[in-house]
Amino acid sequence: MDTKVWMYLVYLAISIGLTIWVARALSRNGLVFLEEVFADERLAKAVNSLLVVGFYLLNLGYVTVAMRHPDPVRTTSAAMEELSLKVGLVLLVLGALHFFNVFALNRYRRGRLRQFATHPPLAPVGQLPMTPAPHAGHPVGPQPHAGPYAGGPRPQPGPAGGGQPGAGPTAAPPAR
Repeated sequence: MDTKVWMYLVYLAISIGLTIWVARALSRNGLVFLEEVFADERLAKAVNSLLVVGFYLLNLGYVTVAMRHPDPVRTTSAAMEELSLKVGLVLLVLGALHFFNVFALNRYRRGRLRQFATHPPLAPVGQLPMTPAPHAGHPVGPQPHAGPYAGGPRPQPGPAGGGQPGAGPTAAPPAR
């Protein structure tokens, strides 16, 4: 076998080994964090399993795509340089995926905790300015109706009703 094939085999062994080790570590230690985020153990375990599967798919997909090297590798030192570049990129992708997951889950957790907070997030600084009192005879805004006519027709002032609430139905004035 030539040097390039050995480089590929070592690259695959290191990348797959790192992927499995990191996925297990994140799964084992991240479960506690997910239980805090979701406040439900069953949901946390399900999300943890889904994250591990997605992690494997993304990382191993990247490993196989990045395996291609168009130039011939003639020396062992050139193979080591290319191998270190490829493994370094795999580690950067692993780290980026990890930090993205932690960032997204932490935002979800903060939003959930904010919904259940019993006090405002900030203490009030002052008071709102008071609105001016309405002028006499000019009420401001809708006024609630009180008494037996709330929502119904109101009696009209006149001889039959006298303009008094509860005085009976209003009669039309006599025709002349």
